[in-house]
Amino acid sequence: MSAHVAIVTDSTAYLPPRTMEHHGITAVPLTVVLGDQALDEGTEISTRSLAQALQKRRPVTTSRPSPSLFADTYREAAETGATGIVSLHLSAELSGTYDAAVLAAREAPVPVRVVDTGMVAMALGFCALTAAETAEAGGTVDDAVAAAEKRAARTTAYFYVDTLDFLRRGGRIGAAQALFGSALAVKPLLQLEGGRIEPLEKVRTASRAIARLEELVADRAGEAPVDIAVHHLAAPDRASALADRLRERLPGLVDLHVSEVGAVIGAHTGPGLLGAVVSGR
Repeated sequence: MSAHVAIVTDSTAYLPPRTMEHHGITAVPLTVVLGDQALDEGTEISTRSLAQALQKRRPVTTSRPSPSLFADTYREAAETGATGIVSLHLSAELSGTYDAAVLAAREAPVPVRVVDTGMVAMALGFCALTAAETAEAGGTVDDAVAAAEKRAARTTAYFYVDTLDFLRRGGRIGAAQALFGSALAVKPLLQLEGGRIEPLEKVRTASRAIARLEELVADRAGEAPVDIAVHHLAAPDRASALADRLRERLPGLVDLHVSEVGAVIGAHTGPGLLGAVVSGR
């Protein structure tokens, strides 16, 4: 049993399973409530089932993991040799996950640093991956936290959604903000700003909005070394086409991940979501 710094995140990081296994990253699942069923994200509900439920306007809500689930995760990490834990989570502005982790950390058998990254999806995933790589290189808990926070500061996430209605229903965007999309029949572009999902621009058609999303990513990336993640919900062709165009446009591209978001983020964005995360190396 070797001493090490363990890295914990949550299921909204959407890291590829092989990447998590390779780096020993543990993801604590959030819960999706579909009708009267409470299901763990990533294992008990598929994005296809979620998309179908949303299209049929079935009630879908989400909830944070319980502090006891975090406590179990921290205890298991300590039992396998962790002498410290870095627990990195989606924005506290969007979920109570960070608060649940903080409660559990107080009783953990080894020191735990809980970090509100202000991120979500692979914007969070890149932070967790950087922390894991730092720990693998012999870094301390403080080193891993500093690396993750530095990565977060270099990371931006943009989103296109077909409608703001799902974000409004879930309380992730205000009714007044949602009006600019529904009342004017425009397609909204959003940005993760200060840990919140904020309206960025209004574009008249879906095709123009997606073209503008590409421009925003290219401008943000410039020629510097960057990792990119393209996310979607029930829009694989859109995601694949955007990824292909970004591969051609970005001279500094290092890694590019294409994935469907999980049920927690999908429940608040709705089918048709197209997202892009730009993360400087």
